[in-house]
Order: sequence, then C-alpha cells, then structure tokens
Amino acid sequence: MNKIPSVNLADFLSGDENRKQQFIKEIGHAYENIGFVALKGHFLDDTLVEDLYSQVKNFFDLPVDVKQQYEIPGIGGQRGYVSFGKESAKGKKEGDLKEFWHFGQYVDVDSKYAEEYPANVTVKELPKFNEVGKQTYKMLEKTAKYVLRSLALHLGLDEMYFDNYIKNGNSILRPIHYPPITQEPNNAVRAAAHGDINLITLLMGAQGKGLQVQNHQGDWIDAIAAPDELMINVGDMLSRHSNNKLKSTIHRVVNPPRELWGTSRYSIPFFMHPVSDMKLDVLESCIDKENPKQFEDITAGEFLNERLRELGLIK
Repeated sequence: MNKIPSVNLADFLSGDENRKQQFIKEIGHAYENIGFVALKGHFLDDTLVEDLYSQVKNFFDLPVDVKQQYEIPGIGGQRGYVSFGKESAKGKKEGDLKEFWHFGQYVDVDSKYAEEYPANVTVKELPKFNEVGKQTYKMLEKTAKYVLRSLALHLGLDEMYFDNYIKNGNSILRPIHYPPITQEPNNAVRAAAHGDINLITLLMGAQGKGLQVQNHQGDWIDAIAAPDELMINVGDMLSRHSNNKLKSTIHRVVNPPRELWGTSRYSIPFFMHPVSDMKLDVLESCIDKENPKQFEDITAGEFLNERLRELGLIK
C-alpha cells in the first residue's frame, strides 16, 4: 500500500447492511495492510474544531512561566502541560521538538476508576479552554466507539465487544504544538518514529505535510487527510490483542523544509485507551497454525506503565 485509504463512517451508521459490510471490509483491509485510514463522517463539527484550535493556540501562546504552572509533577505527564523536549520516542535520547497538553477521562463520580485517574487541570487564564477540550474529547470518544465496533465485527467478535472496556477508559486528548525551529535540530525531529501505545488513535490536523507512515516495504509515505477527515491508526494494544492481524504502524512527524522552519504546526491526537484491567491476551480467533500466539498475557494498565517508563515519562 502506497497511500492511506479513505472511508466514511456514515456507511457503517447508515442502517443499510450492504454499506455497513463494505465499511467493515474496507477498514479491516486497511488496518491489516497499512494500519491507517482517513475517516469522514465523524462526530466533530466545523465550529467545534475551529473553537478548539483557537483555544489551543491561545494556550501555547501564553508565557512559558504561565504554562509551566500547569505542569504537574509525579503523574507522568498524564494531565496538564508537558514542556518542550520532555518526551522522546522509545530508544531515542533526543527529545521531540514539541510541547503538549493532556485532557483525560471525565469519569462518572461513582466509577471505580475515579480514584485511579488524575484530575483534569483547569487553565484559569482561558475560561473556554477546558469546556471546548471536554466537548472535543466526548465527540472523538463517540467516533472511536463506532470504529471499534466495526473492528470487533471484522475480528469475528460481538459488535459491542469493546464498549465496556472503553467506557471510563484511560483515553487522552493531546493538543500538540511544534514551535518554529530556531536552530539546527541536531538529530531531533518534531516526533521521532514510533508506534502508539493504545487501541486506536484519532488524529486531527493531518492536513499539511509532516506526518509520515512506514508501509510494510519499509517506505515512508505521506499521510495527508482532507479537511473533513480524521487520520485513524491502530495502536500497539489492539495489534497485540489481535495477534498483529491489525497492524500498529510506525509513524513520525518530520521537520519541515528549512524555508518553513519559522512556522508552527499544531496537531491534536485522541488516544483511545481501555480501562486498565482489560486483558490484552491474544484473541483465540486470531490464533491458528500459520499465526501462532505472538504475545504474552498482560493487562492494559501493565502495558501502559511499561511503555511510559520506556518513554521517560515515569521513572
């Protein structure tokens, strides 16, 4: 595959069984072969997207000392602000050329997960920032739920298989700012080559060049979405759970050409995580003679902690 396929969630939701099955076939084929799709028909409207980008730019434009007040020690960067260069890809010592913010799950008060997750951080300088972030989080979570329902059917599972695992799941909305590059980057890039940790990632802001995906031949291909599309990829948790039937693809954000070093880039991924006690054991339906079990049994929480340590976000 040398380009990212495009699918429309409206087909899955249409009530027309033929359109629904065609969507499942197309997204399943894409995730088995490249691990990425561009998705139309999601639940974000243009006004919400504009409001979010406006609020995100306002936040990253705040003075550094103001932003750093929202950097919370001891939680591995799971909520609030993470300053420039703090995160690096697995196996890479140079920090990525980015700063970011984390919105986390809005847990039901009586949920057993309420104690597990850090509280969301409120930015007092920007009264709309948190509300717009919450609305976006909910709409991306809703979109992800239907994508996972289609993948459950593709894997021969009950359509609602993932629903209980993602309700109150440890999902993260991450607005990222890649600031202008002011000096020779010295082996650092905006986001070094990596695979995502989670079940699936829904990415806003892949309209310009920068995001690249590595296909199975090892070639890097540009992943550019249309303005009305989200880029959605498989993460390591889902790849592991499906015995690598669904592919978690290595991707990166490269530095722009030198003449564009003076420009910022913004992108906003939503990392769909399950609850921590979900078992990621390989599905029996994904094991056969040609595809023996490739991964040890582990829970989502154990796997996440393992990876956060590798990224240097927790010690």
